[in-house]
Amino acid sequence: MDCDKCGREAVMNAAYSGLHLCEEHFVASVDKRVRRRIREDDLVPSDATPENPQTWVVGLSGGKDSVVLTDILYRTFEKDPRIELVALTIHEGIEGYRDQSVDACEELTEELGIRHELVTYEEEFDVQMDDVVEKDPEGMAACAYCGVFRRDLLSKYAEKFDADKLLTGHNLDDEAETALMNFLEGDVSQIAKHFDASLGNFEERGEQDDFVPRAKPLRDVPEKEVALYAHLEDLPAHITECPHASEAYRGEIQELLYQLEENHPGTRHSIMAGYEELASLAASEFGAREEGDTDLGECEQCGASTTRDVCRKCSLLESIHAV
Repeated sequence: MDCDKCGREAVMNAAYSGLHLCEEHFVASVDKRVRRRIREDDLVPSDATPENPQTWVVGLSGGKDSVVLTDILYRTFEKDPRIELVALTIHEGIEGYRDQSVDACEELTEELGIRHELVTYEEEFDVQMDDVVEKDPEGMAACAYCGVFRRDLLSKYAEKFDADKLLTGHNLDDEAETALMNFLEGDVSQIAKHFDASLGNFEERGEQDDFVPRAKPLRDVPEKEVALYAHLEDLPAHITECPHASEAYRGEIQELLYQLEENHPGTRHSIMAGYEELASLAASEFGAREEGDTDLGECEQCGASTTRDVCRKCSLLESIHAV
């Protein structure tokens, strides 16, 4: 099949758009979508200047998504003195898995000349995920523990590095799966939180002192296209699934979404188009409902912002260390 843009051999066919693209035009199309998302989400504020630059912390795990995002951001802002990138890698303590992805992170950041920071569960929490999985004091999936710890460290170090934005490599499939899960579970509050965490409204959230605003510039790009991009650009991505990954429900949603997309190309884009509008309405409603009623306080143990006396992270760590 030939490229619709130039007639050269196509490397991919996007069923949702009908386009066949060669390597050059495919890579350009991914770059274009990420840069358009950056513009549409107003990630670069009008008051950003070389004298008043923005610091963007990028969650770099070494997997295909975060590696592709870091590479595109670097090339987009390489000559823009308004943006400083800081790559933040979290080592959970998973033998035979995370060490290799950390190597990929170090290779990429060294090649690009980006500041790279590494933090570990062991140093921060005195735990390793391999031990957490073995103890499992709460009877939860490994991802449930890890998600809490990772979010805590991303937020903590984004604040420590005086970040203006915290960027993660969630792709279109990730976001569509989360949207579908939240909707099927009827969790309107979680829909509102999802919007508040990553789907726009940066100017308003930037005025809040409690959290560094998050962004997901890859959320318009399907997972397979991210993987193809990493391969074609020969990026040092560590493409291996975590040995503790066990989110059964998300796996079911993933398979359902895959079948829907196969039978009805464009399903993921349609889900997100409607979901983001609904999420915006939910965030406005819950924000108005909770204003003045649910004040954020500080965790009694670590000082993190929380609505509880002891935050979820510290509560989990107590359970783990008690075993």
